[in-house]
Amino acid sequence: MIPYGKQSIDQLDIDAVIDVLQSDWLTQGPKVPEFEQKLCSYTGADRAVAVNSATSALHIACLALGVGNGDIVWTSPNSFVASSNCALYCGASVDFVDIDIDTGNMSIEALTSKLVHAERQNQLPRVLIPVHFAGQSCDMQAINELSQQYGFKVIEDASHAIGGSFDGKKIGSCEYSDICVFSFHPVKIMTSAEGGAALTNNPQLADTMAKLRSHGITNKPEEFSEPSHGAWYYQQNVLGFNYRMTDLHAALGCQQLTKVDRFVQQRNKIAAHYDSLFQNSVIQPLLVTNTSRSAYHLYVVKVPLHSPEEHKKLIQNLRNAGIFAHVHYIPIYLQPFYKQLGFSAGYCPSAELYYHQAVTLPLFPDLSEEQVQHIADTLKSLVAKLSV
Repeated sequence: MIPYGKQSIDQLDIDAVIDVLQSDWLTQGPKVPEFEQKLCSYTGADRAVAVNSATSALHIACLALGVGNGDIVWTSPNSFVASSNCALYCGASVDFVDIDIDTGNMSIEALTSKLVHAERQNQLPRVLIPVHFAGQSCDMQAINELSQQYGFKVIEDASHAIGGSFDGKKIGSCEYSDICVFSFHPVKIMTSAEGGAALTNNPQLADTMAKLRSHGITNKPEEFSEPSHGAWYYQQNVLGFNYRMTDLHAALGCQQLTKVDRFVQQRNKIAAHYDSLFQNSVIQPLLVTNTSRSAYHLYVVKVPLHSPEEHKKLIQNLRNAGIFAHVHYIPIYLQPFYKQLGFSAGYCPSAELYYHQAVTLPLFPDLSEEQVQHIADTLKSLVAKLSV
């Protein structure tokens, strides 16, 4: 079975983890701050806060921006549930902005229209979380301009997108956002096994997130509210969480980060090969705009299908042929939990139309040209049979 995603681990990665295992520190040692500094150097952001998952990063990012009861957070329905769950963790409500069906990213037109209506209803979001789907940045310049006009904060969910760029700048620079979140899950661009990070150019936000990831505790005397009891003393000033990254994970992350550009270059090469094989067919790759360089976490095509049953059959037939095709994503609001919150089918028509056409094909740096050819030929053959 050819998986849809797979980590690329070499001996240097293995040696980096072994070095930590043989050191004095396994958890809160020097590797985590080293990884954070390397993330800043790579992206151009001022500060990075490494955590145990992108979900944790989204949660503390929302908290750092003051999201709480009575607030509204907007995000894309075309994402994993963590992109919206983070708002609910904070006691806020969540809403969804429809997508551009050609890119899979949040539609600027839909966002603009929704903001106009929300302002009239006095229901503007406190925070917007655009999702850089499949590795391509949303139009962050347009989103930034809208944030200035309507007064909301912006968290980039770039879980798919480290190594990509927008308007010539690395995703993660926070040029147009308050906070940017990365994921280092094994199927992503690079991995720390499990892990994530929140990047920002705001030192206050960084300090707040760093405190929240570690129980809300500080050992800095200048932050104490009462005199120290001694050298061992620490204080819990806010309610935080155990979201820390270990040195083991950070060591792997440091080594993987040195290969991100090579990984992204290879992913783009594979995507271009796929594109060429689907020319002059009904199979449509997602559009990558000329302002973006996609990190290509995923390679998604749209296939004109007549029914959900055909969609299901196509995915299953690909898997039967040894190709682990997938679908990214079920619109979040169609999950049973979100239906209980009042959402229903038809809420974001473009996201739902996209969902019924989307097929995620295998994409990872070690995928061979022969495998790409086989996958494309198999898909075209199966689609032709469906059309008969």
